[in-house]
Amino acid sequence: MNFCRNDLPAGFRFGVAGSSYQIEGHGFGNAGSTHWDSFAATPGNVAHCHDGRVACDHYHRYAEDLDLAEAAGFDVWRFSTSWARVIPDGRGTVNDEGLDFYDRLVDQVLSRGMEPWVTLYHWELPSPLADEGGWTNRNTVHAFAGFAETIAKRIGDRITSAAPINEPWCVAWLSHFDGLHAPGMRDIRAAARAMHHVLLGHGLAIEAMRSLDVSNLGAVVNFEYAEPADTRPESIEKAKLYDEIYNRWFLGAMRGQGYPGRALEGLLPHLPVGWERDMGIIAAPVDWIGINYYTRKLIAPQEGAEANHFPGYREIPGPLAKTEMDWEIYPEGLLRFLRRVHSEYAQGLPIHVTESGMAAPDAVRPDGRITDLDRCAFLDAHIGQVLTAVAEGINVGAYIVWSLLDNFEWSLGYDKRFGIVHVDFDTLKRTPKASYFALSDALSKN
Repeated sequence: MNFCRNDLPAGFRFGVAGSSYQIEGHGFGNAGSTHWDSFAATPGNVAHCHDGRVACDHYHRYAEDLDLAEAAGFDVWRFSTSWARVIPDGRGTVNDEGLDFYDRLVDQVLSRGMEPWVTLYHWELPSPLADEGGWTNRNTVHAFAGFAETIAKRIGDRITSAAPINEPWCVAWLSHFDGLHAPGMRDIRAAARAMHHVLLGHGLAIEAMRSLDVSNLGAVVNFEYAEPADTRPESIEKAKLYDEIYNRWFLGAMRGQGYPGRALEGLLPHLPVGWERDMGIIAAPVDWIGINYYTRKLIAPQEGAEANHFPGYREIPGPLAKTEMDWEIYPEGLLRFLRRVHSEYAQGLPIHVTESGMAAPDAVRPDGRITDLDRCAFLDAHIGQVLTAVAEGINVGAYIVWSLLDNFEWSLGYDKRFGIVHVDFDTLKRTPKASYFALSDALSKN
C-alpha cells in the first residue's frame, strides 16, 4: 500500500465491515424468518440454492472476527442489526436472545478499542411484514421506526454512530424493479412506492433515535458513476436519468432537495398519494453522509419495444479491467462522488466512505497463503482517491473496507468473495489474505 496513517488528518478512521444476514447465520438465536429466507428457498433465485442459515457463523464466532479486525489495526467495526433477529414478527414481541447478541457485540467491539458503527437495516425484512407488502406498504415504515427505538434503547448509549438503512437503491429499485434481490419483484409501481417508503423509514428512524439522545446519525447511500456509452444525445440523456435514479433520488431527498426531475417525471404516476407531505420527515437532519462506491456503468438507450417504457436505458459492457462481479474498476469515480457530495449535499458535514472493496478469485498458494494482489491494488487506488479529496479540502472522515470476511453475497450465494479474510465455508476456518496483511502494515506505519 502506498499510504500510511500520517498521510491523512488526525482522527481519520479506517474500518472494516460486515452485515447481519451475510455473516451471522440466520438459523441461530431464534431469529425470525425474513424475505431473504423465502427468496433463497425459491429455486433459481440464489446460486446453488445457497442461503444464510449458517453463513460465517459470526453469531458464535464474533470474538474471533473482532480479534482479526483489532489485530489489523482497524478503528471501526461497521455492522448491521437484523430486524427479524430482534423482532421476529417485525413489530411487537422482542426476541431477547437476538437483542442480547447485539448488546454483547457492542461491548466486545468497545473492549478492543474499536468504534461500533451500526446500520439498522441491511436488507432482511421480517417475513410477516413482507406478507403485508413490505416496503410497498406504508405500515412497514412505522414498524421500522419502532425497531429503531428498540435498538436505540438497548445499545444507543454505546454506539459511536448509527445509520438507518444501507443502500436504499438496492432495497427499492434493485429488489422491486430489477427483481434481482428479495422480494424479487419487477413492478414499477412497487419500485416507486418502495423508493419513497424506504426514505420515509430513514427519516422516521432518524427522528426516533434522535428523540432517545442517540448522536452521530448518518445516511448511507450507494453510488455508481454513470457515463454515456457514446456521444449520441440520447445516450447522454439516458446516462443523466440513470444518475438521477441511482445517485440523486435518495440523497437529494434526504438533504431537502426533493426528487430529481427526469426520474420524478417517470415515477410520479406510481408514487403514493400525498407523498409530497413526507418530504420534510425524509429530510430529517443528519450528522454525516456515507458513500458506498464500487464501479461505473456505461449507459445507452434501450432498444426495441422496451425503448418505449420508462426508464428506457441499458448498460453497455465497458473496456476497463473488471472484478469478479464483472464490475469495471474505476477509482476515479470515488473522487468524483466525494467532490459532488461535498459541493452539492454535505453543507460542511463529514463524508465517510462506508463501503469500498472488490470480489476477486483469491488464488491459494501451495503454502496456503492467499495472494489477492488485485484486491491490494484496488484498495490502494481507492484510498489514493481519498487522499486526493482530503488534499482538496474535502471533509472525508473515514474509509471502511467491504468486507472483513468472505460471506453470503446475496443472489450470488457464496461464489463471490469480497473479504480480506478467507472463509472456508465447509469448516468456517478464517485465513487472512495478502490484502489483510498489506492494510495492517499500512495502518501500523506512522
